[in-house]
Amino acid sequence: MTRLLVAGGGLIGRRHIAFALEHPEIDLVGVIDPDPDVRASFPVAGFANMDDVDVVADGVIIATPTDLHADHAETAARHGWHMLIEKPVASTVEQADRVVAAADRAGVHVLVGHHRRYHPQVRKLKALLDEGRIGTLVLASMIWSMKKPDVYFDVPWRTGREGSPVMINLVHEVDLLRFLFGDPVHVSGFGSGRLRNQNRIESGVVTLGFADGPVASLVFADTTPSPWGFEAGIGENPNIGTTRQDMLRIMGTNGAISFPSLTVWDGAEDWSQAVKPSVVSCGAGVPLVSQMEHFCDVISGRIKPLIDARDGRQTLLTTLAIETALGVE
Repeated sequence: MTRLLVAGGGLIGRRHIAFALEHPEIDLVGVIDPDPDVRASFPVAGFANMDDVDVVADGVIIATPTDLHADHAETAARHGWHMLIEKPVASTVEQADRVVAAADRAGVHVLVGHHRRYHPQVRKLKALLDEGRIGTLVLASMIWSMKKPDVYFDVPWRTGREGSPVMINLVHEVDLLRFLFGDPVHVSGFGSGRLRNQNRIESGVVTLGFADGPVASLVFADTTPSPWGFEAGIGENPNIGTTRQDMLRIMGTNGAISFPSLTVWDGAEDWSQAVKPSVVSCGAGVPLVSQMEHFCDVISGRIKPLIDARDGRQTLLTTLAIETALGVE
């Protein structure tokens, strides 16, 4: 049994808690949250902060606000706890460096919660690209477009710079593109905020160039009720309607792939021939559960983190570069 704590009883923290309580190889030994009502809502020991914890734990899932990740990581490291930190790893590069340094000093592992890397469809897509199924990679086109409800913006900070979908949502897309293609060497973009007239970017287009040659475009908006977005296409989020529509298309010298359907288009030598579709089969799985199981394996020393603090820092760097290109101040 792996003994875990969860810090933060918000939306994502509650999902981690539910999975941990149900998992036969995990012992959820406590929930850390400053709100006593939140702590009382779970059938385990509750603590107001990390230094109040008086039970033995192997690791902690940090699902607290991003600005607190560095502080909480430093405290967890002093306790000798391995960490699964929700995405992004921190709000700034300086904070991310503190997470890396704290883990190095304490000799503990950090896993960053970019959970899309654990989706069966994503793992299959990565395998197809790595084995050269569509040849040398050339282009990628991604869409994340959905309409957030008005009530979402009743929380004051969401109407300002921090409420831009870049750090909240696109950080997932950025990490997915990094996982598939490596680190970008070029970032450019243009953003708009004219519909809600809030002090934030709400839509835009980003262009990423990668070291080995592929170029990717990413268009996004949180003001349009479209069928195209990772959550809608995969059907992973109970708060977002499922459409099962492809939102990512990748083109290579021998064909193309649509995702998440994993439709491979090939069989043509040039434009005089029509490419033909075939769907690649893929197994099932719950990514947050797979991520938690991976975290337990990391704690045991059986495996290295799929995405550690340094890797999460690189995703943060790219996302911050996108904010700069879009004019987010």
